[in-house]
Amino acid sequence: MTRLSALENHAGYWLRYVSNHVSHAFAQKVEAQGVTVSEWVLLRQMFGTGAANPSQLAEAVGMTRGAVSKLVERLLQKKLAVRSFSEGDRRYQTIKLTAAGKRLVPVLARLADENDREFFGHLTPEERTGLVNLLQEIVRRHGWKDLPVD
Repeated sequence: MTRLSALENHAGYWLRYVSNHVSHAFAQKVEAQGVTVSEWVLLRQMFGTGAANPSQLAEAVGMTRGAVSKLVERLLQKKLAVRSFSEGDRRYQTIKLTAAGKRLVPVLARLADENDREFFGHLTPEERTGLVNLLQEIVRRHGWKDLPVD
């Protein structure tokens, strides 16, 4: 008979276990503010870069242009972003945060910080840094570029 390893013997099992709980808690926090985690990622990117076109945003967050366009539409409907078109070419557009969007980003950033403290605050600074470094090394080794939004 073949011996099978237990689920609990896999690092991926524990990563998923922790990730599910951390991500779910954060999703609930941001959804209470009226946005999804994906919208938060795009809002945070826009806050840092200012006005940008959808292609630039898609590349920055590692999403398809179609996915970013859908998120942009939702942000426009929520009046968290505004779109402007080039006078010379109506196909060229830029998206930027509205005043309401700019006010919301620091609120959401505080929620992200609180979520981190809630789940990782018991770690020493050295342990937290070590954990982040290990995870970043896995990301680098695999060449992953897309941001986690789900």
